[in-house]
Amino acid sequence: MTQAKQYEVIIIGGSFSGLSAGVALGRALRHVLIVDGGNPCNRQTPFSHNFLTHEGKTPKELNLLGRKDLYKYKTIDFVEAEVIAAKETMSGFEIMLEDKSIYAAKKLIFATGIKDLMMPIPGFQECWGISVVHCPYCHGYELKNLKTGLLANGEEGFKFAALLSCWTKDLTLFTNGKSILTNDQRNMLETHNIYINELTINEIEHKDGKIQQLIFADGTNLPIEVMYTVIPFEQHCRLPMELGCDLTDRGYIKIDGAHRTTVPGVFACGDNSSRMRTVANAVAMGNTAGQMVNRELIKDIFW
Repeated sequence: MTQAKQYEVIIIGGSFSGLSAGVALGRALRHVLIVDGGNPCNRQTPFSHNFLTHEGKTPKELNLLGRKDLYKYKTIDFVEAEVIAAKETMSGFEIMLEDKSIYAAKKLIFATGIKDLMMPIPGFQECWGISVVHCPYCHGYELKNLKTGLLANGEEGFKFAALLSCWTKDLTLFTNGKSILTNDQRNMLETHNIYINELTINEIEHKDGKIQQLIFADGTNLPIEVMYTVIPFEQHCRLPMELGCDLTDRGYIKIDGAHRTTVPGVFACGDNSSRMRTVANAVAMGNTAGQMVNRELIKDIFW
């Protein structure tokens, strides 16, 4: 039987939140293993914004800088692999990697992010993160004053359209079928010169991920330069749920103020447990989670 290599904490997920948790624990002299499969959800995004001191860097650049920061902490190991199984033990937890190697720890931190579920519109996936984006705070300044679309409907569409009015005065709300806006919402949008288009989108015509125009089911088309939308998602990693971690109604891992999940000894941070999908928030959550795990390790000894 393979002997598990022992750590105090295992962090599953080595992007911004996981690395930040690693820094906090490394500075506390904890023996930590970070395991990352190398498939972040922002891999298509060309630039990262709204992260103080690192404006305009690519997500890959930021990740490499984060890893470099970790190298000086000699109690931290890093493995590039997929975790295929996790289980609770008498002394904590064990994980198994794809090569069947086994690692054990007293605490687990899941910083595994989420998986965006692409809309079944030709061209959508190729444009995602480039010219089809989810967050004006992350992308809006660079895309300001462009011919902009919003793919949404109903209450969500109304509120998102109002938000986008900060960044452009050329905005069309595409409901992709019959609008479910109320009359008051429709009138308010039209008062602010936000056009409502109810045609069904057949294709997003693009060049290297940059939108050229939308092609509709009736054969007409409309040039736009950028489109915002909110798409459904699922947890990138199923292991938290297999361990018994509860999800919120929206599908995020349920955590308390100390980033504890509903399974004792298991913590979560980053996009898998927060709607605030920004690098800055992921880093902040990871740092807090690392500190909270360290405090719990201390409590296990002293209390």
